[in-house]
Amino acid sequence: TGLCLGADIGGVKLVTKWAVDLNQYACDSLKWNHPETAVRNESADDFLLLLREWRQLCASCSLLRNNTPTHSFLKVRDEDDKDDNDNEDEDEGSGDDEQGEIFEVEQLLEICYGDPKEKNKPGLYFKVRWKGYGQEEDTWEPIEGLDGCQEKIKDFVAKGFKASILPLPGEVQVICGGPPCQGVSGFNRFRNSTNPLGDSKNKQLETFMDIVEFLNPQFVLMENVVDLVKFADGFLGRYALGRLVGMNYQARMGMMVAGAYGLPQFRRRVFMWGALPSEKLPQYPLPTHNVVVRGGMPKEFELNVVAYDEALKVELKRELFLKDAISDLPPVENDEPTDEMPYIDEPKSAFQHFIRSRRNGTLGSVLYDHRPLRLNEDDYQRVCQIPKRKGANFRDLPGVRVRANNTVELDPDVERVKVASGKPLVPDYAITFVRGTSTKPFGRLWWDEIVPTVVTRAEPHNQVILHPEQDRVLTIRENARLQGFPDYYKLTGPIKERYM
Repeated sequence: TGLCLGADIGGVKLVTKWAVDLNQYACDSLKWNHPETAVRNESADDFLLLLREWRQLCASCSLLRNNTPTHSFLKVRDEDDKDDNDNEDEDEGSGDDEQGEIFEVEQLLEICYGDPKEKNKPGLYFKVRWKGYGQEEDTWEPIEGLDGCQEKIKDFVAKGFKASILPLPGEVQVICGGPPCQGVSGFNRFRNSTNPLGDSKNKQLETFMDIVEFLNPQFVLMENVVDLVKFADGFLGRYALGRLVGMNYQARMGMMVAGAYGLPQFRRRVFMWGALPSEKLPQYPLPTHNVVVRGGMPKEFELNVVAYDEALKVELKRELFLKDAISDLPPVENDEPTDEMPYIDEPKSAFQHFIRSRRNGTLGSVLYDHRPLRLNEDDYQRVCQIPKRKGANFRDLPGVRVRANNTVELDPDVERVKVASGKPLVPDYAITFVRGTSTKPFGRLWWDEIVPTVVTRAEPHNQVILHPEQDRVLTIRENARLQGFPDYYKLTGPIKERYM
């Protein structure tokens, strides 16, 4: 979404033909906002295996001009057909169940690689529409179970090839992705520093590069967390760069901060470009805005930060704050039930005008997803007692004492206050979080601040996510705006799953 929107602003027409994500709700959102895209809800590993099988199936149907090996199933069955053509019409597309009832395949609908029947039997599967039965009885069947359906398989492959339901090597111009590397994230306390690639949580980086190697696109753009170059002496960052170079790509790595491009959050990320030798390796866009700097960079990679030469005097636009992003949105309660509502105020900043604009440039009239994750009753009572001022957090609740070293403890001279359920107003986890040094639990954001990094968890227990003036966490839409998603971008799924 972001790459295509940015490319469009720059006058480049990019069309997302295929998308893959393991999260069902993310896929549903992609389908709703990008009806032209073939969205697949599966792991990247299964997607890669499917691409390999698909290429062989296409070769078996004489659809490819190169010397790609044909698919073993169709090859074996074609040889068998030469020996026994008399039974072809009788056997084509039929099977039977345990009671002996014969089922006939009417049509093959979809293809996947994995274990859709959840029987611990991964492989190549087709979704089957049975003759005389409706959509409710469609089933996933392994290719080995479709003996006698060679013609229907070939027909499905021929139509799928014509419709480009799956990419083939050389057909993709750009691969863009952010393979999750949870094994190096600073949120992971059990990181494997001796062998990062041995951690299954980091395997998606390897799979991403394997997909690049298989499809051989003209350009590759990969985004990831900065821990990619900070953790284990930058092992995974070096690995990714090495894979691109090893595949004969020109490669470039840069680090960019979201706030430097007009968003009210800091969010530093690593970006890697790859381009075939026949293409021009893209430059990174230079910052457009000042930004409130947070954290540092490994010295070894400081030159990879995308910035102007320090000797140049550049007039950048002022930094954006929370007020610039969300001050025009109507007030909502903790239990707001509405998915769609009208705007009340006009845009109050250039950012708000831009983010409210539809694809055709006109201002939208319907506001989607402006509802928060509903706090449970205990947390709601706690939030209601957090003062509505800058810097307020759980330390402002009664019974909390701040020591001289800025750590907190329960005040022994004050009786511990309880919420209606009988649980403490100040939870133990808030007192002990980061050994009593943190000010994040039940922290309230303020209008002249930015968010360090938007995370997908909307709970206020260990992060500053409360609205400045309303007793709730930021809504899905407020969160999406901080990420740069336009207001017309509708999200799907349960409330908790729509945060991104």
